[in-house]
Amino acid sequence: MMKQNIVNKLNKIIKKYLESYGLVDESKLSIKIPPKNIDADFATNIAMLIAKKNGEDYIIVAKKISNDIIKKNPNFIEKAEVLPPGFINLHIKKEIFYKEIFKILKEKNKYGKLYKKHNEKIIFEFVSANPTGPLHIGHGRGAVIGDSLSRILSYLGHNVTKEYYLNNVGNQILNLAESTKNCYKQLVINDKLNFSKNEYKGNYIVDIAKRLIEKYKNITEIDFQKETVKEILKMIKNDLKSLDVKFDNWFFETKLAINKDINGKTEVDKICEYLISKNYAYIKNGALWLASSKFGDDKDRVIRRSNGRYTYFASDIAYHKNKFERKFTKLINLWGADHHGYIKRIKACIQMLGFNQEALKIIIYQFVSVVRDGGVSVAMSTRTGEFITLKSILDEVGKDTCRFLFLLNTANSQLEFNVDLAKKQSIKNPVFYIQYVNARCNSIIKKCKNKKNITTNIKNINFNLLNTNEEKKLIKHLTEFCNILSLSEKTMSPHYLATYLVELADKYHTFYEKCQVLSDNLDLTSARLKLVESVIIIIQNGLKLLGISCPNKM
Repeated sequence: MMKQNIVNKLNKIIKKYLESYGLVDESKLSIKIPPKNIDADFATNIAMLIAKKNGEDYIIVAKKISNDIIKKNPNFIEKAEVLPPGFINLHIKKEIFYKEIFKILKEKNKYGKLYKKHNEKIIFEFVSANPTGPLHIGHGRGAVIGDSLSRILSYLGHNVTKEYYLNNVGNQILNLAESTKNCYKQLVINDKLNFSKNEYKGNYIVDIAKRLIEKYKNITEIDFQKETVKEILKMIKNDLKSLDVKFDNWFFETKLAINKDINGKTEVDKICEYLISKNYAYIKNGALWLASSKFGDDKDRVIRRSNGRYTYFASDIAYHKNKFERKFTKLINLWGADHHGYIKRIKACIQMLGFNQEALKIIIYQFVSVVRDGGVSVAMSTRTGEFITLKSILDEVGKDTCRFLFLLNTANSQLEFNVDLAKKQSIKNPVFYIQYVNARCNSIIKKCKNKKNITTNIKNINFNLLNTNEEKKLIKHLTEFCNILSLSEKTMSPHYLATYLVELADKYHTFYEKCQVLSDNLDLTSARLKLVESVIIIIQNGLKLLGISCPNKM
């Protein structure tokens, strides 16, 4: 990882001055990339720390240290400049960046990929929408964030299993089955459709009922719960396929809450018995309560109602225990904002079960609102049928735009999905902008493919000819790719890669406007063509990790 290697080397160089001047406290030392208006690779405050301790002039100390840094590191530091009140701005040797471009051109679609596997075994659960209706646009955001992050983690050597947890047990499923059954009956007698307050009212219920009328001759043959869930699961899988999201495993709640062992007990039964035996659960007013407040939750929670029926939470406890039993060492859950209150209680359960709660990482993503023609969509409600389906958005704007706009912001920020912008094929549409850069670059390469006297062997390219500000900025940005992947991994946020690609497109356009790629100077043309080829490699690698296509022609 180029940037980290540079930072590590700078740390060693700078810290020597701390030691030589008797300063051992490193907490106030900073070595960072300066603001965009400062022309430098890194800046450090080392001189100000030393000058303050010794009562010396900041600028004088900074000049002394900067001269010494250049003298002792001629193969690493190009120049060091002093900026008031005493910052030292450092310029890294450009040859170091050229070497990284050489590496990009050599490794191509493997650049930044780590083949050494991490020891941890990750299970990443995301989407997990109840099978009570088609996926809406909010589910789509969770699907794309989870899928893209899984791709990045796998690319960086992590062993990741993507899992969808299906809540196919409980009151919601019973109401869903009843909704389909009543709709079926009314359609058979050609009656006007009339749904009760608790029933699901979406058009998809009518469609399912119609399919069941075609499939079965008699209502007594139909298991409405099984058939309805089966039909909705089919919709969910089709929507995810259109979004290019694939799961390694589909885990059904029935495995925990319905299926029984030879003793007639479910996994949820056994988990509740365990919690009672450890005094982590107690009976009050006929219900079974989890003593989660003892472990940081704001109050205790019901896991079995007084009527004997388990809550969804009880199944969730059993599900997380099951993950650990399958030998996963790290659990990542991507949940919607409405699950924020679940975090403390599920971590409490993991601790009660004897597992390390730090093994669980929960990412919360915020809701999506849809803007069209200046207006905002209605609130989402699967039960009333008032929601914007993921399929309708995909049909309208396409998979690539949909995925990219879902990824352009951090997961914990509200997302306003602008349909009008998404449909535009212009530079105002960020994914089109990036894809257009790739297509333009490929067009240039294709144009020069059969030209004579242009050097194609990267070993013979004189990268030192790439010395304009536009070229240097583009080169430095290209070499940031691995660091961006590392940042996305560390923060569990793929939005860094999305914004990086937008910035890369910006820097390429600036380069293209100021630097003529094809010229009479064949050596310069050869070098610039290789720079263009590097842009193609990074864009294609980046878009692939985000699950977005990268057409060579537009």
